[in-house]
Amino acid sequence: MKLVIHGKNIDITEAIREYVEQKIAKAVSHFQALTTEIDVHLSVARNPRIALSQAAEVTLYANGTTIRAEEKSENLYASIDLVADKLARKLRKFKERKNSRMPEKTAVVVAEQPLPLPTVSAPELPAQVIRNKYFAMPPMTIEEAVEHLEMVDHDFFVFRNAATQEINVIYERNHGGYGLIQPHNNGHPHPSK
Repeated sequence: MKLVIHGKNIDITEAIREYVEQKIAKAVSHFQALTTEIDVHLSVARNPRIALSQAAEVTLYANGTTIRAEEKSENLYASIDLVADKLARKLRKFKERKNSRMPEKTAVVVAEQPLPLPTVSAPELPAQVIRNKYFAMPPMTIEEAVEHLEMVDHDFFVFRNAATQEINVIYERNHGGYGLIQPHNNGHPHPSK
């Protein structure tokens, strides 16, 4: 398991590094077989008006799934404790879901053919884009996309829909539930709708 620790507006001292390693190792101890890499970002806001100025963000990569947790408090060590606890809860939930969906091995593959993907040139990004992220997008169902959305702690999740092979966005609605954004096919909804 690879553990990378980054700091913003803070020096990562040996004491901080050891504390992070200890807490994260404990949080993922039962899930090390699933975990490939963990990125930890620690930051301190320099604005005195921000009460919860010490943040700890953890991104964990496990068997093709990204699990993210973030916590803020007035103390960096407290933020690390909170994010480690949150990460452990998310990992338990991930493993429970994974175990409950173990498919029965009764299917037979008739023919495997790679799906043709359209070639798209990279768009030129405006100057205000600060960060690019690249993710593998294996096809998944809408239900699986909802599960991934819950694991990454974001308001939305971009995925390749297994039914249509198109890029979709699932998002949390302000008043509860989820929304799905799908592309139109030449101005018309997808034929399956």
